[in-house]
Amino acid sequence: MIDMLDMTDQQLNRALGEFMGYRLKTLEFDDIYYSVVNPHGLPGPYRYTADEAFLCTVPEYCADPAASLEVQAAAIKANDRQYAINLAKRLEWDGDDLEYSDNDVFSYTGVTVFMLSSPRQRAEAAYMTLSSKDLHPLREDI
Repeated sequence: MIDMLDMTDQQLNRALGEFMGYRLKTLEFDDIYYSVVNPHGLPGPYRYTADEAFLCTVPEYCADPAASLEVQAAAIKANDRQYAINLAKRLEWDGDDLEYSDNDVFSYTGVTVFMLSSPRQRAEAAYMTLSSKDLHPLREDI
């Protein structure tokens, strides 16, 4: 498995797309081509190679702020605490700016730093959360 930090935007977008419910559908013509079916069951462009199909269909989670918020929402729904920890790691906090109250709530400074994170940072934290063995205990490739 490729280390997330070594993934290109396209590779990370494809991996996140799979977590978000995008699936390849094989279409057979003279050769084998693919279409990507989105989470709503709607087919995407077809007659592409597998990589091309994902590039044409899956949102750009690493570049598009709206798409990165969509995958962030999925990660928060899956495990909100772990997503916050993963995003803090991606933002490389040294621990001094991250303050907790008795209720385990981030400080205003911490919340502001989260809001200023880039789409790529949100996508990486979402990938770390959604690929967790805690969420997928039967997966051995993680």
